[in-house]
Amino acid sequence: MTEHFGRYEVVSELGRGAMGVVYRATDPVLGRTVAIKTINLSIDPDERAEYEARFNQEAKAAGSLNHPAIVTIYDLGHTENLAYMAMEFIDGRELKDLIGSGQPLPAAQAISIAAQVAEGIAYAHQRGVVHRDIKPANIMVLANGMAKLTDFGIARIQRSDVKTRTGVLLGSPKYMAPEQVLGQTVDHRADIFSLGIVLYEALTGKPPFAGNGLEALMYQTTTVNPPPPSRIDPALPEMLDLIVARALEKRPEDRYQDAGEFAADLRDCERRYGSTLPATAPTRVDSGVHLGGHADDGDDSGVRGLSSSFDSLAETQKLARAVGMEREFEDYAATVKIKRQDIAALAPPAVVPVAATAGQSADHGRSDVALALVILAAALLAAVAIVFY
Repeated sequence: MTEHFGRYEVVSELGRGAMGVVYRATDPVLGRTVAIKTINLSIDPDERAEYEARFNQEAKAAGSLNHPAIVTIYDLGHTENLAYMAMEFIDGRELKDLIGSGQPLPAAQAISIAAQVAEGIAYAHQRGVVHRDIKPANIMVLANGMAKLTDFGIARIQRSDVKTRTGVLLGSPKYMAPEQVLGQTVDHRADIFSLGIVLYEALTGKPPFAGNGLEALMYQTTTVNPPPPSRIDPALPEMLDLIVARALEKRPEDRYQDAGEFAADLRDCERRYGSTLPATAPTRVDSGVHLGGHADDGDDSGVRGLSSSFDSLAETQKLARAVGMEREFEDYAATVKIKRQDIAALAPPAVVPVAATAGQSADHGRSDVALALVILAAALLAAVAIVFY
């Protein structure tokens, strides 16, 4: 084992990968513990140039950032066949290890970790850095609950020195945004989608997209809407379903446009539901919910991921009739496969008397009621659409 990298004295080996090793070391000049990440440059010259450029890119990207949720880069150097990076030593565990068994985290912890990382990537995005490889293996969790985002090796920064080859996927397919999977232009909103996947997995114990092989996984990512987290763990608030659904929108323009907004919603969820969230992780059981949002045969409550707690069907139909939207309601009912006899069994709308003093006042009153019904109906149908998608 190498004993020194520049002025840094190696203490122990922390991990080993295909291209290099990570060491624990000390900086005798500043008297602090650091992590030394290395990359082996004794490879094919063409590959060496690419990996060295990517390694330097990580140092440049992360080194330009100073945020509590992003690992701090201290120094960069070279030996004859190794490039090394000295960075903040993190005494914690990878999020991958915490959820690797398929067991979800306590909801409060999952929300806190995601909020911290969202705040970190918002800071990075404001400075022109897009991570492009957010996944549990790149998130370190400290004993005090702090989260740190690491590994900016394929980050895109303004005036990047790393040129991506056409047709080459950079990132981890399981956590890629649809535009990454399809080889389209990627911007900061891909990081938001990836973090949405991480949050979903931390909350439920399983990823929202899966498949036997890369093609199946890519199909899931680009076409399937997963069931909301509360379908898997009913103790989770529906507000969290909406946050996750927005982060996982297929089209970048439909997602959160700013990671800071994503973080703000997660913090708001913490404030509203923190005292009611389970303090321990639930034991995950097979809920009958399949990827893609379809329930088992014979269960009409879970078609296409519709939340089982939404019970305003009768009121929605009443409002639809009252404002002349019965056809739209029928179309919606057919889409989510509500049985015809169930629709027929719903009570007819109640008659709403409109008091009027005279002439135009009566017409104005009816117009106000109609407008209120239109707004309420639109709000309910929008709520259905949000949960549905």
